[in-house]
Amino acid sequence: MKYLLTGAALAGCLAFPALADGVISGKSLSLGLADKLAQQTIMACSAKGYQVSVTVLDRAGIPLVIKKMDNAGPHTVKASRMKAYTALSTKNPTENVMKAAQDNPAAANLRSIPGFLLLGGGVPVKVGTDTIGAIGVGGAPGGHLDQQCATDALAASAAALKA
Repeated sequence: MKYLLTGAALAGCLAFPALADGVISGKSLSLGLADKLAQQTIMACSAKGYQVSVTVLDRAGIPLVIKKMDNAGPHTVKASRMKAYTALSTKNPTENVMKAAQDNPAAANLRSIPGFLLLGGGVPVKVGTDTIGAIGVGGAPGGHLDQQCATDALAASAAALKA
């Protein structure tokens, strides 16, 4: 009986580290900050006369905020979501991903990943090296201009994104 209890106790102790290894913790983008980032992105684009849509995703790729300016085209909503998804998935600005696909034949297949859009306008939201979400913008007269609006919003919220 003594050996049975000792064996059970030992097995129980060995099980706990495995349980702890199965738990993942990390930083997350709050709804409040996501809304602030979306609004700042719209303000940055509006100041330049661009009519855009903005999507902010959480770390799992779930939309937290989707905003469409009054005169933005209907296609800009889906484009902003796809750009955000591409930036989140690759952990890189979509302009960089687009250039990699154009310049490197080995990366050309990125175009065929469902949900990806290889145009400028998507930017990951990071805290340190952790990607906690992404902003996608569609509707400015060029992806680089969409991306600049998102980058401006991130700069405006730099203090909130410090770990």
